[in-house]
Amino acid sequence: MRAGRFGTLMSCAGAAVALALGTASPAAAQNPTDGPLPVPFDISAGVRAGVFPETPPPGANDWNCRPSPEHPYPVVLVNPTGTNQALAWQAGAPLLKNAGYCVFTFNYGNPEWISEIPIQGLADIPSSARTLAATVDRVLAATGAEQVDLVGHSQGGGILPDYYLTQLGGAAKVHTKVGISPSTGTTMSEVVYLRSLIPLLGPAVYGSLEQATPALTQQAVGSPLMRQVYPSGRPTGIDGVHVYSVITRYDEVVTPYDQQFYRGGDVTNILLQNGCAADHSEHVSTLYNERSWLFVLNALDPAHAQPVPCFYQAPFAPWVH
Repeated sequence: MRAGRFGTLMSCAGAAVALALGTASPAAAQNPTDGPLPVPFDISAGVRAGVFPETPPPGANDWNCRPSPEHPYPVVLVNPTGTNQALAWQAGAPLLKNAGYCVFTFNYGNPEWISEIPIQGLADIPSSARTLAATVDRVLAATGAEQVDLVGHSQGGGILPDYYLTQLGGAAKVHTKVGISPSTGTTMSEVVYLRSLIPLLGPAVYGSLEQATPALTQQAVGSPLMRQVYPSGRPTGIDGVHVYSVITRYDEVVTPYDQQFYRGGDVTNILLQNGCAADHSEHVSTLYNERSWLFVLNALDPAHAQPVPCFYQAPFAPWVH
């Protein structure tokens, strides 16, 4: 069943609100890495922490951390639309820290008309990309590393880092980029077509979104920013960067889901349901999907990649099936 327009807008415009209102998926199996930090594969852990957006998740932002020879690239985590560092990375940050990585998180994209609140990542994407650029530079200076790895979800795994990589010279500073359910152009469940389908209401709604939350309309199929970053209409490989895309066929926000498949270059596209029909995760739940993070670990250290087992993963929004 396809999600209704309101449900999809809630997921895209305010994932934090949707998370808070919904029923959390049960925590998945045990932590896949040994280490001192618990790794809650449970969205409710993010909801609780997300009300304090300035508090980094466990394992993140140790500015005295120095990369090891085994993991020479510090990992910068990039939030999805409508969330913050505390909400997004209660699983990802401690998992990567336990695995031996230096991990860094940050907030970006607050609309100018409101200060630090849990719902972030809504402002102009090129401006947010400059925040990412400054964060990468700070991490490189603090750690002494030559490059970083980027791991992000939705906007944070797609158009935002891709703008940084292709428009701001970021490719020279990034070794690997992993996008979980990356936002690389979406129909937004027909919202993008309101302008033409509803002569009076359409322009008003679309125009209001453009003014108040520009990141939403900038992620829509055919937007000027999408055409700038993806001239062919599809995401492509980026010279010098290893690109991974972790995708669910049940994505109800970045639609159609195959828009997330990168073409050409050094790219690896991973469909979570390939060989695993038990994985029912959709857009929101991939952020706390244990299998997603096992694929992330493999992407960051392909020389020691391990088979990712198949086990049940619940959807956050079960109506999309």
